[in-house]
Amino acid sequence: MHSGDLAPDFTLLDEEGAERTLSTMLASGPVVLFFYPAAMTKGCTKESCHFRDLAAEFAAVGAQRVGISMDSVERQAQFSSQFGLGFPLLADVDGEVARRYGVKRSLDFLKVRRTTFVIGRDRRLVDVINSEMQMDVHADRALAALRVSTA
Repeated sequence: MHSGDLAPDFTLLDEEGAERTLSTMLASGPVVLFFYPAAMTKGCTKESCHFRDLAAEFAAVGAQRVGISMDSVERQAQFSSQFGLGFPLLADVDGEVARRYGVKRSLDFLKVRRTTFVIGRDRRLVDVINSEMQMDVHADRALAALRVSTA
């Protein structure tokens, strides 16, 4: 998927077991949807905490942060609670949404490619950020893309 593409709509459960639908979330503003391989792991914790720490900056551009992995609702709840993340973590347990976004790996061990999609209110992709090793680049580039698109 590339900038300008239409983001696939989906409905998944969040860390509290509530249904979250992309098109519904977009009614409140852009969504920064970041796929991460596994909750509670070193890299994913660093990435998620960086998104947490930039809450004010994302709020200033009217954007919502949403994490997504193939972890269970219970694991997402533990992850969110332990690190005080403060944004939805979606449970894509069967990897169907990851497949639709083109980030599902063929090996279940690694599950998904660490990828962030900046999605405008019209469901069009504003930016796609790929980096397996630079955890902070996801939130930083997403903010930069949002600042340009909302300027």
